[in-house]
Amino acid sequence: MTLTVRVISPDKTVWDAQAEEVILPSTTGQLGILTGHAPMLSALDTGVMRVRATKNANWQAIALLGGFAEVEEDEVTILVNGAERGDAINLDDARKSYSEAQTKFNQSATGDKQAQIQANQALKRARARFQAAGGMV
Repeated sequence: MTLTVRVISPDKTVWDAQAEEVILPSTTGQLGILTGHAPMLSALDTGVMRVRATKNANWQAIALLGGFAEVEEDEVTILVNGAERGDAINLDDARKSYSEAQTKFNQSATGDKQAQIQANQALKRARARFQAAGGMV
């Protein structure tokens, strides 16, 4: 038995396929979903979702930019503000963006509160893209 997994962003469907397992970046920590999971609705944080299509397959990474996940009757529907498959992200570009975001975040530490919040969100987005592309943080 498998899960039907859909990742939908405002501009496209990023993933629509069967899967054995899903790991989501919920706002309270990592959340694993297998077949037969109880119905639920969860807020998602900016981070990396991992999907494994079959038991022996490699994990596929998808960078998520916050949203919600609903699980009901072996269907996982993920509605997000933005998403990008890890295999579509250039690792070198993602590494550079992450490094730049870290620098801006460190510089904002002495700035105003709004600048700190924006720099933190940019850092989380850059980290998610870098990790989804295969980078280690």
